[in-house]
Amino acid sequence: NNKHTSCTQHTEKMYTEISALTGVVLITLSKMNILTVQTEMIPYMYYGFCTILLAGGWFKFRSRKHTTSTKARTASKSSEENSVVVVGAGVAGAAMSYALAQQGRKVTCIERDLREPDRIVGELLQPGGVRRLHDLGLESILEGIDAPTVKGYAVYLNGDSVKCPYPSDGNLISTGRSFHHGRFITNLRKAAFACPNVTVKQGVVTKMIEENGRVLGVAFKDEKGEIQEARAALTICCDGAGSGLRRSLTPTKPEANSHFVALILNNCDLPYPNSGHVILADPAPILFYPISSTEVRCLIDTPGPLPSVATGAMADYLTTKIAPQLPPEIKPSFLEAVSCGRIRSMPNWELAPQKVFQRGAMLLGDSFNCRHPLTGGGMTVALSDVALISKLLADVDDLTDAAQMHAVSTRFYAERVPYASTINILASALYAVFSAKKDPSLIPMRKACFEYFKLGGRAVSGPMFLLSGMNPNPVHLLLHFFTVALYGVYHVTFPLPTPKRVLLGYRIIRTASSIFVPLLGRERLIPFLAPNSPTCS
Repeated sequence: NNKHTSCTQHTEKMYTEISALTGVVLITLSKMNILTVQTEMIPYMYYGFCTILLAGGWFKFRSRKHTTSTKARTASKSSEENSVVVVGAGVAGAAMSYALAQQGRKVTCIERDLREPDRIVGELLQPGGVRRLHDLGLESILEGIDAPTVKGYAVYLNGDSVKCPYPSDGNLISTGRSFHHGRFITNLRKAAFACPNVTVKQGVVTKMIEENGRVLGVAFKDEKGEIQEARAALTICCDGAGSGLRRSLTPTKPEANSHFVALILNNCDLPYPNSGHVILADPAPILFYPISSTEVRCLIDTPGPLPSVATGAMADYLTTKIAPQLPPEIKPSFLEAVSCGRIRSMPNWELAPQKVFQRGAMLLGDSFNCRHPLTGGGMTVALSDVALISKLLADVDDLTDAAQMHAVSTRFYAERVPYASTINILASALYAVFSAKKDPSLIPMRKACFEYFKLGGRAVSGPMFLLSGMNPNPVHLLLHFFTVALYGVYHVTFPLPTPKRVLLGYRIIRTASSIFVPLLGRERLIPFLAPNSPTCS
């Protein structure tokens, strides 16, 4: 619209100048007796001059008409047929509220608790997520919250380590940021709630309001315990993995196969500054990363039932089982944090994305899709989804138009596949390989992954491009994953490929396939990879 208006104004100016110039030239030449014409030509010259003037007037009229219609369309974005209810004010909900408000839409955001959240995940934003913040115009929320820059990872196995920095990507952002989750969400909410067309309400949403197969809004219980209603043309559910509204739209439920046990280490100097640290421990990975200039978050993945914190079993498990596997630079701060007693935990939810075509409603954020938090890709996917859906909705003048909204949903589910499926599959595949389970073929594959990183060059930059969300390409992920598997086969079969070693090599390939292929199906990526599939056309 801006380009069209500029072009029209330029054309109007051009015709006005031509008209004036033509008149001046004709009069001047006539006065100087340079222009000599026959008497019968004068009417034609007059009509030509008038035509030029009329053309200029017509372009001026069209310019004003176009400007008026553009203003009318912008104004209509705030009308009832373009109002939106957003349930939840976490990463996805607050960012979605802000993005829709920038389009001039009327937004009602309902959040059950407006106090600063206190969570143990959602604290590391990969470079791809930082880029999405910039795309949404929200980069300023990272300032003033003591958010260290993250430049990559260090991976440890059996006391050895390898550095895996984020690769440079020209002039684009190539570093991540880490922070206290609550400080980040507080700044994000401030940015969203400062928009004049965003109305914030605190309450617990109890149900969706439906009529004739269409969602018209939600009912919620406010701070006084009274039931209220919020109606809009579109309801976007961003109420997390434990969403109470998801069951109204899809039967899928999240699953958790492990928990993160969390500690905060004070004044701990990590061996690799400004980096996340991944310890390939037994029975599962351990993560360390800075969340402020003086604090380090520790996350211990714990499969199966959790030891009791109340009885002291958890502290004993951390002291006797986990601490001996840590680098010596980290161990003293870890033991001090365990002795302080503030040990927290949360389930690691996983939820495969499911297409939802419900008139008047959408799922977004963890209520729609979540993956194991090992790779820290959740916020990157959520912000990428917000950027994509807001871009698709920008051209929709009536959110109650079923055909337009179905087209938006179809494009959203198709266009999110490359980045979302890459990050989802990478998280699940790495967790499967990094966890020391009973399958003997996983142990050499985990070692092969570590040795692959030690090769450096593309063996590091390729996987880190994928992990960081800077270049989430599922084909590249497929190639790197099976290259690691083949590298593992090489290590177990050479220099002497005995029958036992060849059998182990076969088991490595079989295990790699059993991990990766089901994930392709879960993420609906197999049609995308097929060269003649409709998804790719």
